[in-house]
Amino acid sequence: MKLLLLSLGLTLIWAHTEGTHDAVTSDFDPSKYSGEWYSILLASDQKEKIEENGSMRVFVEYIHALNKSSLGFKFHIIINGVCAEIAFVCDKTEEDGVYSVEYDGHNTFKVLETDYDDYIIFHLINKNNGNTFQLMELYGRAPDVSSELKQKFVNVSEKYGIVKENILDLTTVDRCIQARGG
Repeated sequence: MKLLLLSLGLTLIWAHTEGTHDAVTSDFDPSKYSGEWYSILLASDQKEKIEENGSMRVFVEYIHALNKSSLGFKFHIIINGVCAEIAFVCDKTEEDGVYSVEYDGHNTFKVLETDYDDYIIFHLINKNNGNTFQLMELYGRAPDVSSELKQKFVNVSEKYGIVKENILDLTTVDRCIQARGG
């Protein structure tokens, strides 16, 4: 009987911890967030950049940690109703955890938070022809994430001055999922 109770107790403890993930907010290991991702939410203080036909309305497929601390990204973008693949190599800057890439101007970005297995939140600053805007991205390992995680992203975006009305839920639009793996 004691063995049965012990087994039941351990099962309950295991079941309780199975769904919990520890968020990492510094000292990121890029090799742990390498792999397949899905674009979940986008936010920007210039909403037109992330709306349909906006230059920053891109849908992630994967991230790879490359040699020399660079990151490779594979995205899809919809051009004239057709999903097109775009890829970038983003270089590590001198600032810890910050990367840069040229796309529609000069971009610097960093990971704000991840748990490696479920989600990752990026913050990007774009500078182009004297104009600056910011972009926040929530990626998930699955095509969607919990409503609690989406609310967390809204809260983080608002801390960066992005209003809730400028946050788009990409799970309700064509994210070129059919073009993945090509």
